[in-house]
Amino acid sequence: MSESVPGTPPEVFAPVEVPVSPAQPPEEVEFVQLLTPEGERVEHPDYSFDLDDEAIKGFYRDMVLVRRIDAEATALQRQGELGLWASLLGQEAAQIGSGRALNAKDMVFPTYREHGVAWCQGVNPLNLLGLFRGVDQGAWDPKDNNFHLYTIVIGAQTLHATGYAMGQQRDGVLGGGVDGDAGEATIAYFGDGASSQGDVNEAFIYASVFNAPVVFFCQNNQWAISEPIDRQTRIPLYQRAAGFGFPGVRVDGNDVLATYAVSQQALKRAREGSGPTLIEAYTYRMGAHTTSDDPTKYRLNEDLEHWKLKDPIERVHAYLSRHAGVDHDFFDEIDAEGDKIAAELRAGCLALPDPQLTDFFQHVYVEETPQLAEQRAQYAAYAASFDGEG
Repeated sequence: MSESVPGTPPEVFAPVEVPVSPAQPPEEVEFVQLLTPEGERVEHPDYSFDLDDEAIKGFYRDMVLVRRIDAEATALQRQGELGLWASLLGQEAAQIGSGRALNAKDMVFPTYREHGVAWCQGVNPLNLLGLFRGVDQGAWDPKDNNFHLYTIVIGAQTLHATGYAMGQQRDGVLGGGVDGDAGEATIAYFGDGASSQGDVNEAFIYASVFNAPVVFFCQNNQWAISEPIDRQTRIPLYQRAAGFGFPGVRVDGNDVLATYAVSQQALKRAREGSGPTLIEAYTYRMGAHTTSDDPTKYRLNEDLEHWKLKDPIERVHAYLSRHAGVDHDFFDEIDAEGDKIAAELRAGCLALPDPQLTDFFQHVYVEETPQLAEQRAQYAAYAASFDGEG
């Protein structure tokens, strides 16, 4: 029998039954969609895709090549060449659509899965593999491609992004112009599981209060490792934005046209100085959370088969072949290009040099301190003591 506080009715301590409803079936979800899973263009009252079929062909190429890179990286990990890999399989449209909506001045703060956005920003895929091979901490300069280093700490990048956006605001680089391409904005990527982190909610508060030019892009892939979305929220994630005082919108994350249109509008709004937006890209993680995960232990194969019918690449393939007059040669050439990139990526990965552990000490401070120099010397002496022992 539990103890009660004097003067408090016993029923206060009685357990409360909270009804748990099943996750909303995908076919009942309302979102912005401009291209159906069957490859048919549809209209939306608030968003439109204003590019031509050549641009759609470019999006298709992006998604196919990024998926091929992802598959090769997964194979490399399975063969012991990478310590870990976080696949983007199924999320190509969310990443390519939003990535292609960025301008040259916008800044990206990714998680560890935004390989498609990295591709859009011109980051060499081999640099991504170096991190997962354990030979560096991310071998690209964020300033070169306006693409920050991968962030492993869940949700931390949203705070970094909000701070950076506040800096853009104070530097006076806002004012998007007529076409919305002038000025700067920041975009932060995170998953549905990260939405439960304090860092993310704190970033929402700061972005709202200071009207920061940041777009929060949540890839709701239905699973935070083994926890389903109904363990993260009782309402659609995009509706949380209203409680913080800024707009939220849910888009079909498997529709590259809709993702582009929604991201373009949110980024334009940020560049103009109108503040943050939360985009929930409703998609599905087709593979494992990472290569250390086994999704067969916690989700049904029927769900996976259901989402395969919504494949982001296949719907664009269907549109291009049925409505844009694109023949097989185009698709074959892109597949061949993907194989070539994958072969070069594999060769480059295997050729990455192992780091010298003493180099670690060179990347702590801009100028080496006496204490750090002493530590480096002590470590070097310790390592040298093993010479000749194999």
